[in-house]
Amino acid sequence: MRHAIILVLIVLSTLTTGFAADPPAAPAAAPMIVPVDRDGVQRVEILGSDYFFKPAHIIVKVNLPVELNVRKDGYIIPHNIVIEAPEAGIKVNETLSRDPKAITFTPTRAGKYPMFCDKKPPFMSSHREKGMEGMLEVVE
Repeated sequence: MRHAIILVLIVLSTLTTGFAADPPAAPAAAPMIVPVDRDGVQRVEILGSDYFFKPAHIIVKVNLPVELNVRKDGYIIPHNIVIEAPEAGIKVNETLSRDPKAITFTPTRAGKYPMFCDKKPPFMSSHREKGMEGMLEVVE
């Protein structure tokens, strides 16, 4: 009986530790400089997955249209992408799905603007706190 209790405690400890622990941070990648297509639009694909964006640092040019093609990996965990920079003409808050979605805007001011997932399950860390954030950098 004593061994059974110890075994149950070990299993419960392993399960709760696994669920409470934050996943390891995704390795930092070099910034992606988004090219300008022949039609004058800067297009980039962004994947949202287990608490990261790929690419996580995107560089675009000011006053040229941007098209973010966003999607997520997986089925269960909800994710979104938020970029709040109304002073630069950027206001993004889009739920991610497995099907790509195109988000378009034209940045009007150079600067560095955070992009992040603002989802937060009850009693847990937010997705942003778990590392699901990145940077949209607008350059001259």
